[in-house]
Amino acid sequence: MHNPQAIDHFEIDDQSIALLVRTFYGRARQDELIGPIFNRTVRDWEHHIGKITDFWSSVMLRTSRYDGRPMRPHLMMSLEGEHFDRWLLIFADTARELYSTEVANAFISMSRRIADSFEMAIGTQRGEVRMPRHSKP
Repeated sequence: MHNPQAIDHFEIDDQSIALLVRTFYGRARQDELIGPIFNRTVRDWEHHIGKITDFWSSVMLRTSRYDGRPMRPHLMMSLEGEHFDRWLLIFADTARELYSTEVANAFISMSRRIADSFEMAIGTQRGEVRMPRHSKP
């Protein structure tokens, strides 16, 4: 018997990834810390959401649809640790709402590795040595 109060979670497919990305950016754009960064940086939201959906599809489903270089735009911004922390929090909350625990954890783990990679690259560009803060070695 189906419990009408139970949340139906998605498995990973292109539609659920698109929903994750769209939902996340809807929330992130409204956030007082990272919203202003997104809103001044991204000019065409539909294009950006499509591009990031392709990125996550390539990462999680190995579709190879993403053909960009995600590091460069992030190096151009004045991002600090608290920006990554907030991004990860909103992303994790969104993933947990949409996916089963196991699937959400896969997205969250990958997002933490990506955040660490970006933070370390930004540190290197600034002449700093940064250690991973979000992912387990």
